[in-house]
Amino acid sequence: METPIIPPELESYWQQLDCGFKQVQPIFAHTMPEALAAFSPEGLQQYLDSARFLGKMGHGAEPIMLFMANMPATAKIVGEETVAPIMACVKVMWKSPNGKAIPPFLQNLHAVAASLQSAEQMRHYLDLVLDFMDRSTGSVHGIHKTFASPGLPDFLAQAPLILTMLSLEGLRNWIEYGVRYYNHHPERQIEYFTLKSADSRAVLQRERHGTLLVNNERKLDLYMRALWQDPELLIPYSLAFDKQDKAQPYFDALGIRLPDVYDDANGVTGMTRYRAALAHIAAHRRWSRSIIADNFSPFQRNAIEILEDSRVEFLAMREYPGLRATFMALHPVPAEDAVDYAHESGIRHRLAMLSRAILDPNHPYKNPHIIDCARRFNLVMAADDSSTAAMADIGISFIVKSRMQNDSASKIHFTDTEVDYRDDNRHLWQFIEEGDEEETYSDAPAEAKQEEIVGLPPRHYPEWDYSNSSYRPDWASVYERVHPSGNPADIDALLAKHAGLAKRLKKMLDLLKPQDKVRIRYQEEGSELDLDVAIRSLIDYKSGAQPDPRINMSHRNDGRNIAVMVLVDLSESLNQKAAGCNQTILELSQEALAILSWAVAQLGDPFAIAGFHSNTRHDVRYLHIKGFSEEWDDAVKGRIAGMEAEYSTRMGAAMRHAGHYLGQQQADKKLLLVLTDGEPADIDSHDGKLLIQDAHMAVQELDQQGIYSYCINLDPKADEYVADIFGKHYTIVDKVEQLPERLPELFISLTK
Repeated sequence: METPIIPPELESYWQQLDCGFKQVQPIFAHTMPEALAAFSPEGLQQYLDSARFLGKMGHGAEPIMLFMANMPATAKIVGEETVAPIMACVKVMWKSPNGKAIPPFLQNLHAVAASLQSAEQMRHYLDLVLDFMDRSTGSVHGIHKTFASPGLPDFLAQAPLILTMLSLEGLRNWIEYGVRYYNHHPERQIEYFTLKSADSRAVLQRERHGTLLVNNERKLDLYMRALWQDPELLIPYSLAFDKQDKAQPYFDALGIRLPDVYDDANGVTGMTRYRAALAHIAAHRRWSRSIIADNFSPFQRNAIEILEDSRVEFLAMREYPGLRATFMALHPVPAEDAVDYAHESGIRHRLAMLSRAILDPNHPYKNPHIIDCARRFNLVMAADDSSTAAMADIGISFIVKSRMQNDSASKIHFTDTEVDYRDDNRHLWQFIEEGDEEETYSDAPAEAKQEEIVGLPPRHYPEWDYSNSSYRPDWASVYERVHPSGNPADIDALLAKHAGLAKRLKKMLDLLKPQDKVRIRYQEEGSELDLDVAIRSLIDYKSGAQPDPRINMSHRNDGRNIAVMVLVDLSESLNQKAAGCNQTILELSQEALAILSWAVAQLGDPFAIAGFHSNTRHDVRYLHIKGFSEEWDDAVKGRIAGMEAEYSTRMGAAMRHAGHYLGQQQADKKLLLVLTDGEPADIDSHDGKLLIQDAHMAVQELDQQGIYSYCINLDPKADEYVADIFGKHYTIVDKVEQLPERLPELFISLTK
């Protein structure tokens, strides 16, 4: 009996969807489990209602399929509250002549969300899309639109790529140029928004300034983990849409908020500015404690914030002295006589000078209150018993002693007073109103905080779309971690089982080991004297000729210089029993890897093993089993023993990630050995050729990097597809039970 496409537990949701397109059924069955995990009950209902609308709006099955496939992953990044504005944008397109723009808009939602990372940023992006559509559809604002925007579909297709290069402000400026100058030239507008015209690329380059957070999120996350042991979600915000309220970095229960782009400033790169901002925030998170705000006046709170900023930076610089140079380069140096005291309030200016005086012992200031307050601060810090409360005492004293008549003036002096890498200190205060205390993030109970992200942040890779002959940028998300461990004694037992094979391999391996030393003659500097050349040089010298100074020689091993990465397919199909054998393919793969690892350890080649499987393009898992720097020991044996198989086979993304590590090895020859039992496939890919062609493109990319790819395939039907990926560089092992013997022998033949 044929298995129904819709599982019984999802039947009620399918009835709510009320969709008549049969091709939607497999998409629905695959995406609903992800939707159930991503949405609250209210969000799930909104998701189903939106999908039902898309299925009935008269544009075929494609919009509903794209929405159902992309929206759960999008909601995980920017929140389910974005479903409503996204659907509002879709409905505007539907009511206008721009219906053809709906599919590319929905198809790239997740890639756009991956670049934007917050609901606020997503709303700004949607506003840009609506403004673009309104200005380029028709010719006069306010008059009924009669023709579609020529460049809108192409812009929506390019948006993920553009957002990896531009901030939202840069994107807005790039769109503005194209709409302004090509609104009455449809063909040229299309050329502009497909990046084919020279001025399109020129404007893109002009706006492509600074360091984008989205392109460096992984590095900054590792910086926080390694130096501060403080993994936290980094969320960008844009200053482009609110020039009046210039936001500062801050952190709350959802993560750390940073500007989406930093330009180089004062000789400090954008990346270093991000590190400075994170170091300051991490120091607050480690050492600051909140205090009751209602006990202090606004001026006193300002002083306490400045002193607490200085305190946590002092502690951070004591732990990492290299931070001082960065902080001093980014901290302004206010001129002491810059304030017009007859018309301006100087309180902010004095606090900025105090902050600089504490940071820089060689400050130029003569104000006695600033000098005295900086001295008190240093005495407290020298006692190694500082606290937020102590900074409050010093801050109150400074405000009282330095008070001036014009401090309450409406005009405040701002020049050179902004320390823009510092956060806004919202975490520092608790407010009490009529007995209700508002807890800050730092003091909130652990269960109220967002669950800590486990493992490293994802690395995004493009995927080749053969139908369009182009890459889908940042399409596959690869999550990596160390493979869980099993019992290393199991691997020792497998090696004992194959003792006979090990003996035969040993003889072959001895032939591959580095042999006798090779002498390198005629060296000015070397390990020993080359006697023949030395005597000849001495004769030349005695006869009055110019002697040859190259009288030494050195040696090198006539050996191998090869680095090998074995990439193992750990998809669900490995759990099947091998034909004519009582073992599963996974168990045979474990045996083969154990013997291969032992063999390579005998040779001494740099060698790594990783496994992979995937659960849609949003979740490609890369599992480290042995690193290049690791020895063949019980830790590695334990990971091989603990190998498990599940999910699908998105091979191209895994190969690109393996190539990332293999490419860093210093070796004359780099070999990527792919062990798989089937063709590339994943549950969100319904074109069987798509992932095969993407894997083929990955092989070509690796070849251009000097990495040789070779496939060992355990599928008897592999002839139908493996050559399309690896060309002639593959071997099909029809009898899987022979794998423990064939794999090390193939390795030896490939590397001899």
